[in-house]
Amino acid sequence: MRVLFASVGLLFALAAAPAAEAAFTTTIITRPVAPGAPAPAPAQAVPLPNASGRLIDKIVVVKSSRELQLMSGGVMMKAYRVSLGKQPRGAKEREGDRRTPEGFYWVDWRKVSDKFNLAMHISYPNVADAARARRDGVNPGSMIMIHGTPIDEDYPEWYFASLDWTDGCIALKNDDMREIWGLVKDGTLVEIRP
Repeated sequence: MRVLFASVGLLFALAAAPAAEAAFTTTIITRPVAPGAPAPAPAQAVPLPNASGRLIDKIVVVKSSRELQLMSGGVMMKAYRVSLGKQPRGAKEREGDRRTPEGFYWVDWRKVSDKFNLAMHISYPNVADAARARRDGVNPGSMIMIHGTPIDEDYPEWYFASLDWTDGCIALKNDDMREIWGLVKDGTLVEIRP
């Protein structure tokens, strides 16, 4: 019976997402990506080159293959290599477990991050995540982002791309993150699969 209620709650949340998008979507730009560089434009979905003008309507993250896919009308338009949380197997259960969530979310706001360059927040926890955490008496956590890689003199960008290093976020090379920033608008559905 609990599974039925959780499933109905998830379906309701997904159906209500477009209406909620207008009320809860915010674009935050706090500083330029690099000193002297102009701040990125607010999220405006743009067509992929040679993609018949199709807009990105879904992000799919496949944890097992470390891949983020940009989808348009059910067709994969482009894929990127990602890094996950330090504990990549299994869905996020609580704050601090260093796991990347699994389920359905949406991009609900974005910012330029001092630590990770560009960052898009996903709406974790969803209804099912919150219910599970409440049942288990734990804090589900928050601040799960799709973000870039730190600029660090001791560790080059390729170093981060070769391992799972986040606290539960989804990380990409900075060039890839800049491209996604311009292609994905706030309110885009995000599905994270095992």
